[in-house]
Amino acid sequence: MRIRKGVIERIVAHAEREAPVEACGFLMGSNGLVTRDFPVTNADGREDHYTFDPNEQFRAYSVASEEDLDIIGVYHSHPKTLPQPSAEDIRLAHDSGVLYVIISLMEGKGVIKAFSIREGKAEEETLLRE
Repeated sequence: MRIRKGVIERIVAHAEREAPVEACGFLMGSNGLVTRDFPVTNADGREDHYTFDPNEQFRAYSVASEEDLDIIGVYHSHPKTLPQPSAEDIRLAHDSGVLYVIISLMEGKGVIKAFSIREGKAEEETLLRE
């Protein structure tokens, strides 16, 4: 995944603002380059799980369409754990066409990793900052 540095800065800041609740949102762009983040409210308000607010999720898809962008990935934070998909993250990863980005705040810094999740298996993907 290729991602603009400004996007990384904004999603880390989003994760820090929402902590200890998991932050979540969409990553949009074109030609495989993420140029836009779209934060979404964690409807569960929990520190160990996230669910996109349905109205905001719909709005994210509308914005992507209006701006002629692809949904390249989704992101969420792990306020107290490593940037690795949990068993629940893997179980709930229903869209194999997107990458899943996890921001860990475990040690007070935003460590970010990207994963493809297909058929119950998570594989780390290269994350290139541009």
